[in-house]
Amino acid sequence: MATPTTLPATFVAGNVLTAAQMNALRGAFRVLQVVSTTKTDTFSASVAAGAFAAVTGLTATITPQSATSKILVIASVSAGSAAAADGISAKITGGNSAAYVGTLNGSRTQSASIAFATTIASTLNLSYLDSPATTAATTYGVSITFTETGTSPVTVYCNRGRNDTNAAYTMSTASTITVMEISA
Repeated sequence: MATPTTLPATFVAGNVLTAAQMNALRGAFRVLQVVSTTKTDTFSASVAAGAFAAVTGLTATITPQSATSKILVIASVSAGSAAAADGISAKITGGNSAAYVGTLNGSRTQSASIAFATTIASTLNLSYLDSPATTAATTYGVSITFTETGTSPVTVYCNRGRNDTNAAYTMSTASTITVMEISA
């Protein structure tokens, strides 16, 4: 894919781009492909403090056309915790997404997002621009954990909260992950 490296470093009023420069500009920063997965069923896992559970079925695999491409990962995760006072936390997995967590600080668990969960599910929205530097298939996913309580392990859920009563006031939710290849 063409890149804008042939463009002038600065533009001056009155300058005209050549045909080659215009073509280079047209080929840059385009969405080349999109892969998306929506998870509608529920998931649960027992996790220890500081550990994450990979949400089964909430992954998207993309094979970049160029090693210079960027991959934009966007996830919306409905999640909850079995512990009454806990929140829920999530992070993206795959590629170089390990860089998309908070700074290592003492014994604190590194994560990308956190929400208070009470008895219902909370929605965590994640977005990350990755530079995988490969043309090999790369799978991105979402992992979740609990926050706040000192007891461990705790059951965490995707697409449901602690209260899962079979009633009209209890929601059945969905989660999604979308990956887009962006030309460099």
